[in-house]
Amino acid sequence: MILDKIENADLYFDSVPRLEQFMHFFNNNELEEFAAGKIKLDGDDLFVNIIDLKGKDEKSIPFEAHKDYIDIQIPLTADEQMGWKAQEDCQNVTAEYDEGKDVELYKEKATAMLNVPVGHFVVFFPSDAHQPGIAPKGQEFRKLIVKTRVEN
Repeated sequence: MILDKIENADLYFDSVPRLEQFMHFFNNNELEEFAAGKIKLDGDDLFVNIIDLKGKDEKSIPFEAHKDYIDIQIPLTADEQMGWKAQEDCQNVTAEYDEGKDVELYKEKATAMLNVPVGHFVVFFPSDAHQPGIAPKGQEFRKLIVKTRVEN
């Protein structure tokens, strides 16, 4: 897992596949003005989901983990809390791995809670179970979820 300021993203270009390509897109667009939806930057290897959501409390949000994609999550309009736990320590599966959606869900308690402020990003690798979307109940906010395929 990586948590840092968006201005430091270049430090991780060697560690996160296609991060440099995404940052070029990010730096050259006003993403707050885009309609919510999916934007493919490199076919199924790199895409961005722009989502508008309402915050929920941590008890109502499951943990998730992925096998084929790395998640890069960027809150755009409000700070967001996210839970973290090593995927290998997740024992309480609530939805078995869905290959089509590349997700497995868990009911777990976070090992760590992260505050991800606007202007920051967090990278979750397949070894990182994560619990995004924690914010004051009903608080509306916009975020980016960047999916970059794991390189084998």
